[in-house]
Amino acid sequence: MEIEFKFHIPAERLQAVEAAMRRGTVVRTRLQARYFDTADQALAAQGIVLRLRKEGRRWVQTVKATGDNALHRLEHNVDLGAAAAASAAPVIDPQRHQGTPVGDRLAKVLAASGAALVERQSTDIVRLTRDVRTTGAGGAVVELALDVGKVIAYAGTPDERESPVCELELELKRGDVRGLVALAHRWSQQHGLWFSTVSKAERGARLLAKLDVVPAVKAETPRLAKEPDGRAIQQAVVASCLAQMLPNASEIAAGSIDEEQIHQLRIGIRRLRTALRELAGLDERTELFNSAEWEPPLVEAFRALGVLRDRDQVVKLAQPQLQDAGAPAFDPLAGDDVQAAHAPSPGDVVRAPAFQSVLVSLIGFTAAATAAVEAAPKSDAEAPKQAPSPSEPLDASDARRYLRKRLQHLHEQIVRDGQRFESLSSEDQHRTRKRLKRLRYLAEFVMPLFADAEDTKTSAAGRYLKRLRPAQDALGRFNDEAVAQALYRKASARDARAWFAVGWFSARHAAGARACRKALCKIEKAPRFWKKRS
Repeated sequence: MEIEFKFHIPAERLQAVEAAMRRGTVVRTRLQARYFDTADQALAAQGIVLRLRKEGRRWVQTVKATGDNALHRLEHNVDLGAAAAASAAPVIDPQRHQGTPVGDRLAKVLAASGAALVERQSTDIVRLTRDVRTTGAGGAVVELALDVGKVIAYAGTPDERESPVCELELELKRGDVRGLVALAHRWSQQHGLWFSTVSKAERGARLLAKLDVVPAVKAETPRLAKEPDGRAIQQAVVASCLAQMLPNASEIAAGSIDEEQIHQLRIGIRRLRTALRELAGLDERTELFNSAEWEPPLVEAFRALGVLRDRDQVVKLAQPQLQDAGAPAFDPLAGDDVQAAHAPSPGDVVRAPAFQSVLVSLIGFTAAATAAVEAAPKSDAEAPKQAPSPSEPLDASDARRYLRKRLQHLHEQIVRDGQRFESLSSEDQHRTRKRLKRLRYLAEFVMPLFADAEDTKTSAAGRYLKRLRPAQDALGRFNDEAVAQALYRKASARDARAWFAVGWFSARHAAGARACRKALCKIEKAPRFWKKRS
């Protein structure tokens, strides 16, 4: 299994990156690869890459597959030796990987597909490699690889398409993953690089499909081991958050302005902030959870991306309602060019060094080996149970007890706020909405630990989450109308027609608050899946 970071290099930074690479001893290699898949792309659908690559004069067959998190990948290489002739290439043979974990996965997918392998794309890359040794607590040997070249799809046909490649990979060859993370921090910050999830194989697949925008990645339930301790839960949940954040952030950093990708990145950031707050007590040794350094960059990115959504999405939702109510035709964003001109683009927000630094730290945390925890010696039945040491993560039983308390605390806060929602200040009403989101995300994170059915959607946790939905919808509408009202109020300074909308939203405020109170009060009777059964 390999552990690596991959960063995109802006064209204007390539010269400086190459100069930095050449400050040590580098090896230059031309890499010419051919990628194979079935006609229906069965391998790509399962995150598997199969290729033949000519490295200098030698051919290597490789199969890769996605691992447990953003840094881990399963990989197996077979050296096929030098080509018999300059133009000769070996025949692809999946059996060469038989008996390896990734090879077994490859064989299973190919057997299920039943289709023959065909060449889908190729690459032509010039690679500079250099080994760097880090010292200190995070001592490691890391290979830097600067790749410059192109991906070619439909090679040898009139419809051939190309995409440039300009990226830096940092792969841990041996030692502590902290050394890899420290080096990734240094190079990305010094050269303005951003983390990319798009592999060369995926870049070629997009060319073949003629895709300019890919679907946004949504949240999924964390993959939790059986009886995980506190540290393992933290790592699995953060990995789940990053699985949603990183692909969307990668697309936005590359220039995408897709509304759904921006929306899903914001959801991922909010989920991550919930995880870092609510799960800190599972392992008090986790510096990342106890540090305040991660908060400002995440908050800044979340708010900046939110401003973009507020200016566009909320108005799109409000305009049809106002039109039906007889409002005069009016664009609240027209004439607000000064703010629009000074607002950062989504790409600027994601490429910001502080935001990228947080991503690197979080990715490194998910890749770090779980600390070994010695089993506590058995005690006599009469002996009191000792509290876990602050230097150790909570064991599986204590972790569930801790999570029950956090879930119950948020549940009770929301029920209490719901009973008096109409009398709360605007700030407290907004805080209630955020608490409800935190409860929902925390429940989604830990539901596998309390699941009473194989399918978590039909479990007690799934039913509880379903009972939260009406309140989420009511509070979402209430918040969108408050945001829209603020936008129209600001626009009224430029155009008096905006006052119709201000008055219309003001008249709806009381009814909206009442609907929120009713929806929130129903949560009190929702069966709590984390409660122990008698």
